[in-house]
Amino acid sequence: MEQRHLGRTGLRVSRIGLGTLGWGRDTDEHEAAASLKVFWEAGGTLVDTADVYADGEAEYLLGQLVESLVPRRDLVIATKAGSVPDPDRRFNASRGHLLAALDASLRRLGTEYVDLWQVHAFDPVTPLEETLQALDLAVSTGRARYAGVSNFSGWQLAKAATWQLAGGGARTRLASTQMEYSLLQRGVEREVLPAARDLGVGLLPSSPLGRGVLTGQVPRGARARRARAGRARRWPGSSPRTSTGRPRRSSRRS
Repeated sequence: MEQRHLGRTGLRVSRIGLGTLGWGRDTDEHEAAASLKVFWEAGGTLVDTADVYADGEAEYLLGQLVESLVPRRDLVIATKAGSVPDPDRRFNASRGHLLAALDASLRRLGTEYVDLWQVHAFDPVTPLEETLQALDLAVSTGRARYAGVSNFSGWQLAKAATWQLAGGGARTRLASTQMEYSLLQRGVEREVLPAARDLGVGLLPSSPLGRGVLTGQVPRGARARRARAGRARRWPGSSPRTSTGRPRRSSRRS
């Protein structure tokens, strides 16, 4: 499988990544093991997870499979922190919360470091500088090799990357930004993708198959539910065009 540098960093990742959103919930240990083994044997290296996936069970399951099934050195493990099960505050990107969450992730994963650590979403309550300082601390202490963000709008990404670059070598350069991107969710093309290219930040598309809708194997009722879930996760102010069925050719002529 083709390997690429992530943004303008030395971190190389497989062109296709393995997501673990359903691990520990819809995907049991045997299915997860089979998926990871096939992915690794095909040359895949990037495995993406998060501390909130199945309330930490996805990270724990991945940790159980690493070494027993796949050598740790062969994987690029990426995880996220910042989402919280609080209806009054969906995201907490304070330095204290993020670093505590990272330590908990490392315990569940059974590893001393993660290759890529990402802030799961922009937190409007916490000063962005405090959030980014947590990334610096994680990298400087060896708990993370590289750092990135997730679900940041174009201006949020630009502000974060500019602050990091302004510090020269003293601050951790953002390696990546992760956003939902598929034929059904193309909002990133307006601001996020151009900003990432200009700043040298790699883009990690999540749900590239439209949460399974584009595979043609999802029942029609489930298509609508998954499409609504995708719309609910968009960042504020965006309105990417979304379809819940098969993409249709436009009848309009130019």
